[in-house]
Amino acid sequence: MKVFHLNARSFTVRKLATALALGAAGGAMAVGLAVPAHAQQVNASLRGHVTGATQVTVIETNTGFRRTVTVDGAGNYNFASLPAGTYYLEFTTENGVRRTDNFVLSVAQDAVLDLDDLATAETQPVAEGQDDNAIIVTGSRIRTLEGGAVGANITPREIEQLPQNNRNFLAFADLAPGVEVANPNGQSRIQGGAQNSRTVNVFIDGVGQKDYVLKNGITGQDSSEGNPFPQLAIGEYRVISSNYKAEFDQVSSVAITAATKSGTNEFHGEAFIDYTDQSLRESKPTELESGKKAPSTDYQFGGAIGGPIVKDIAHFFFTYEGKRRELPREIYPGGDFDVSFFPAEYQSEFGPTNATFNEDLYFGKIDVSPTSRDLIEVSGKYRKESGEFLSNGSNARSTISSQDVQEKRGLLRWEHTADSFINDLKLTYEDVKWAPTPLVFENAYRFDYAGPNPSDPLNTAWRSDNILRIGGGSNYQDKGQEGFGIQNDFTWVGLENHTIKMGVKAKWVKLHTMTRNGFNPLYFYNVAYNPNGGTFNDTIPYRVQFGYDSGTGSPAVESKNFQLGLYIQDDWDVTDRLTLNLGVRWDYEETPAYLNFVTPADAVAAVSPENYPNLVGADYNINDFISNGKNRHPFKGAFQPRIGFSYAIDDAHRFVLFGGYGRSYDRNQFEFLQQEISVGSYTTRTFNFQTGDPNNTCSASPTCVPFDPIYLTEEGRAQLIANAGAGGGRELRFINNDLKVPYSDQFSLGLRGQLAPLFTAEVGYTHISSRDGFAYLLGNRREDGSFFPPAPATPATPWGYTPPGYGNIIIGTNGLATNADSGYLKLVKNYTQASPWSFSGTYTYTLAEENRNFGETFALDYPSLADYPWTRSSGVRKHRLVLAGSVDLPIGAALSGKFVIASPPYVKSFVDTGGANPSRDVVSNEANGNGDRWGFRQMDVAVTKYIAFPFINDQSRLRLRMDIINLFNDRNYTNYITNPNDPRYLQINGVETGSNPPRTFKFSVGFEF
Repeated sequence: MKVFHLNARSFTVRKLATALALGAAGGAMAVGLAVPAHAQQVNASLRGHVTGATQVTVIETNTGFRRTVTVDGAGNYNFASLPAGTYYLEFTTENGVRRTDNFVLSVAQDAVLDLDDLATAETQPVAEGQDDNAIIVTGSRIRTLEGGAVGANITPREIEQLPQNNRNFLAFADLAPGVEVANPNGQSRIQGGAQNSRTVNVFIDGVGQKDYVLKNGITGQDSSEGNPFPQLAIGEYRVISSNYKAEFDQVSSVAITAATKSGTNEFHGEAFIDYTDQSLRESKPTELESGKKAPSTDYQFGGAIGGPIVKDIAHFFFTYEGKRRELPREIYPGGDFDVSFFPAEYQSEFGPTNATFNEDLYFGKIDVSPTSRDLIEVSGKYRKESGEFLSNGSNARSTISSQDVQEKRGLLRWEHTADSFINDLKLTYEDVKWAPTPLVFENAYRFDYAGPNPSDPLNTAWRSDNILRIGGGSNYQDKGQEGFGIQNDFTWVGLENHTIKMGVKAKWVKLHTMTRNGFNPLYFYNVAYNPNGGTFNDTIPYRVQFGYDSGTGSPAVESKNFQLGLYIQDDWDVTDRLTLNLGVRWDYEETPAYLNFVTPADAVAAVSPENYPNLVGADYNINDFISNGKNRHPFKGAFQPRIGFSYAIDDAHRFVLFGGYGRSYDRNQFEFLQQEISVGSYTTRTFNFQTGDPNNTCSASPTCVPFDPIYLTEEGRAQLIANAGAGGGRELRFINNDLKVPYSDQFSLGLRGQLAPLFTAEVGYTHISSRDGFAYLLGNRREDGSFFPPAPATPATPWGYTPPGYGNIIIGTNGLATNADSGYLKLVKNYTQASPWSFSGTYTYTLAEENRNFGETFALDYPSLADYPWTRSSGVRKHRLVLAGSVDLPIGAALSGKFVIASPPYVKSFVDTGGANPSRDVVSNEANGNGDRWGFRQMDVAVTKYIAFPFINDQSRLRLRMDIINLFNDRNYTNYITNPNDPRYLQINGVETGSNPPRTFKFSVGFEF
């Protein structure tokens, strides 16, 4: 279609007009052709069959929200968009108004409620003051049509009751099959489908929280212990790990859709404070060795309040949550050296310490229903984080950078309901900043060891790349996104047995990055080389690295991106047993920084046949990576069919066969695309020094000079640059002119069953194949154009075969791929007042493979991604069992728990060498390699005691709670000794713990009213 050819160089109002025109055209097509759609991405839908009624009204019990629809000639009614909540139905009949008992609709639930003939339905008295009768639904119940989607609903009770240590509402996403929630260094990360965390998306009130620049999928979550949203503001959420419907965009693995809380017709509020410190936790392995604990405290606090502005018409809700944390860290020598090896002035650098982290989260919302057909919502979020980047290891405290995260989001929503359609219009705004900055700007020093191995009886030479680093930090960045968007979802219910939905989303968002890593010069010392007779060389460096503005381009890159998404979908009740979910979406994005980029003339000349003939016979054409500003075009092929079905095997719909297929496109991160601009403009320069050290030699050249103390100063570094040339040694980075967009194909098949009124079970299989992931390759070639030398020479990559006067050639293209096949079992028991306990258990068995190590984007070992062998995925655990549940105790208390157990990750190097136990994937949790097969275990429990205050009101109560995180103090190690010359090769590195905390007690107190 001609209208799809949008101008990548202009951002005008015409694009909005184009987007709205496409949406209108799509709407007209859907009405005319009855082409498919579904219930709201975050709202629920309710439809069914009833006889004896002419109208149906649905009423939310807490807010007074109501909608009325007409029953058609076949006895069908359809509410296509309802906020999650507690409802009842009122029916207009010849005998007056009748009503049902209360029932609950969950986030994104497609619910069906068929009722008996109202003329003969059994009735019972209702509460005093009501002048109608309650209908006892004797032959029907609410059932859910989930189509081919695989996932789990996380209920408000689970969010409130289940134990956790960081109040991140996403902590329970792993109750969905195939989803893992990892917490390395306290930084929550979600992944699934054998893909890393950058491929997920979280939708809050129907608005995606996608990070367009950085890696962790959700804005603000890159390298942060913070939470993406205040937990008090989340009502409930749904996790979909496979086969989402057509309205989900910019996601190829895990989609999460959450609904925020609203105020009600009564004033309610709560406040809480959580606390733990080092005296309430066990020692980490490193602390056991040192004999003392690092000081650590963790305060989490906040509150929420909501209520009516005008009863049944307008409500407000506001919440705040804060964190003040001192996180335990351990500084220890690299290479398994002992602290006593270092001179006294450096020994104080080691030992327990801490890193601070502060977060403030605000969320507010006002909803207004000016008429029975309109709902207007205004909401906003503000997030601010500060603290220190410091990890366990050999980087001393002086190397830290400060954390600086700020996020602002706003939403204006208007939903209008008519007899046969619903229109949902959203206007959005976002402004996100992530900017780590060194706390000190000064020279940094790295101490290496190259000499006789003290622990090797053969006295062979070895090298530890870093036994200690001190001085200024290197993490200096400023990245983020800012812009606004408009999205409109139109749902039509005027065609019998069809719920047709179509939507359009347009966004104008400015992306920006600034990277000056290496701003603090780093000097390298071989401490084993002592020409002046000492025992620890810290006076004569053998190398210096520092960042330098080359004068080509700018390290600060901006791009005013335009995004457009269209979809159409139909939930089609083919029969009373068979429902089809048929949909398709199309996405489009313009990134001017990539599209309009012109490769610098000196870079083009550097790789020309005249200057670098190595590429003449290469296996790729460098011209495919050179841009003239006009030969790049946005990817227009992101068409995504989404198909699902559910078939009731029995008349009572107790057992349902389901399945589906869908393609889903993600996007190329701006962090990757901007590097051909920024890397060339701000480059890391390396100069080696001739010191006489036999382990660090170099031939005299402009980048290899005799050491002079002046080179420790800014003046001396300027001399090095002047002598070598400002552009000398600059890396050349190119990106494919015909860049595609990463995607996944998803297939699911399974069986759901209602085993008892409160028990549901599910068994299923999923297959997810992801393709066209972005990666950087080594573009250097040898003189004859080859990558590897001819046989029988040992294969070696062509490092050093660079264009004269320049560094390596790095080319970016698509080609990363994964496959994941999973079988799973899920059992859920719902909580009710009559049966006050709940249970959710999911077991997932996954076989996954990849053509590049999990999460790595630099593939520099082979000439192309097609040359990489497929291996088992290192980022997916084969077995994973997650159990969670809660029970009310007879003393006004509740007990809850969550247990996770999983097999070890696959580590190919261990298999190649036999490992400590060749019969297993990797060495086990035991240091001798003879422990059990499980690689991760963690049991958390929580006990909550409620004390009511009836003299205030029937809602007031005090909450006392104790969480025990990692009850059995399992040690989930992640580091192993990988030096082949070490006698303990492939055993656990006892000085580093893994991704879960030691046993920790956390105490909480809260008050609700």
